[in-house]
Amino acid sequence: MIRLFKTVGFRLAMGYGILVLCAVAVISTILYFGTVGVLDREINTKLFGISDRLQKRFAESGIPGVQQGIEQLLTDGVDTDTEVYLLIGTDGKALIGNINPLDKTKVAFERLVDKPVIRYGRPSNSRLLARQLPNGALLVVGRDMQDISGITQLVLRSLTVGGALALLIAIGGAILFRQQLEHRVAAIRHTVLEIEAGDLSRRIPLLDSDDEFTRLNHDINQMLDQIQHLMDGVRNVSNAIAHDLRTPLGRIRSLLDEALHSGKDAEKLSRAATNAIRQIDDLTVVFDKLLQIAEAESGTRRQSFHLVSLGEIVTGVVELYDAAAETKGIQLTLGIEGDPVAIGDKDLLASATANLIDNALKYAGNTSTVRVRAIQDRNTVSIVVQDNGPGIPPGEREKVMTRFYRGDRSRSFPGNGLGLPIVTSISHLHSGVFSLEDAGPGLRARIVLPSVRR
Repeated sequence: MIRLFKTVGFRLAMGYGILVLCAVAVISTILYFGTVGVLDREINTKLFGISDRLQKRFAESGIPGVQQGIEQLLTDGVDTDTEVYLLIGTDGKALIGNINPLDKTKVAFERLVDKPVIRYGRPSNSRLLARQLPNGALLVVGRDMQDISGITQLVLRSLTVGGALALLIAIGGAILFRQQLEHRVAAIRHTVLEIEAGDLSRRIPLLDSDDEFTRLNHDINQMLDQIQHLMDGVRNVSNAIAHDLRTPLGRIRSLLDEALHSGKDAEKLSRAATNAIRQIDDLTVVFDKLLQIAEAESGTRRQSFHLVSLGEIVTGVVELYDAAAETKGIQLTLGIEGDPVAIGDKDLLASATANLIDNALKYAGNTSTVRVRAIQDRNTVSIVVQDNGPGIPPGEREKVMTRFYRGDRSRSFPGNGLGLPIVTSISHLHSGVFSLEDAGPGLRARIVLPSVRR
């Protein structure tokens, strides 16, 4: 039992059960006073009414009138099992009545008193109303309370039994609730232990019901999917870094080793140092891009978010790449539709746009056309970079968004496979979506963000 009290489910259920018991107690109290209390009030009102009528008879006919009234009440066949009457004269002798005489010195006048008396020779616990008549006589009107006591005891026993049953039901319900709760939580704990042991593929079983635990389990499973996806991404990135950095580091080592064995040839030493520095700079660029992706995925840059105009962003980036496009004979065009405004980081969105334009200029081919547009729709805004080059095969469009992946055709161009992953991370940071579409011919890269009205 002590172990039960230590469980949250049992305590919650018992707390709810106690509230139910309190409600039952309130209802029982109302029921008690609504039955026994009503009967008591009716009896008291009736005793005062009869006593008032008998006093009126005394005012009209004196003691004989009161005697006649009591005799009629005793012989009318109404309430014969419960009625109590007594009239004691001024000399202390009983004139009429159905109970033994009372000591006038021990009688409380003008108020109701429950008192044992002898009625028709038998003990009776009666409610009495004693009044002194103007001539000094004592008038007692009462009622035997045995039947009311029986009703009271019956009501109390019923309420006691009902309360005890309600308590047992509350305890039983708490235990059942705790078992149900523990059963649902056990599935979560079992899955957590398996994941803790290293099996990241485990998921919490989902029931057909659409209750709170099912929705919670669904959310936890989604979180586990995301964690597994991130862990797989970390492993893939680690493998890709180890694979892609081995070659440039090997080349740098070879250049430096060759320079060391070339003697004191200053020209060879200078050339080797220059090549090594250039390749180290390329590695620095790779790490800078990885840090940019990590920063975007962590969400730390959200603190600098504010209203930004996508039209101003794409205009600035297009102006930056205009000369490079003209050198390659590529027609770079700009279009702004509406007033596209979003909440975000201007520098990050400009970096994402620059990556898309840079890829388009690099892979679309000379004499191609690259269109850059900022578009305002009803609920979204978009940055679209479209070219009429060879595009990307549908089977590779998801792969090129992963870090360090490079298609067969792109391997002949300089790069490190981090441009589109940066765009993807920046889009997600801004609660947006990045997609690659077939432009027929060419490729259409689209960043879609939630719109904001100025």
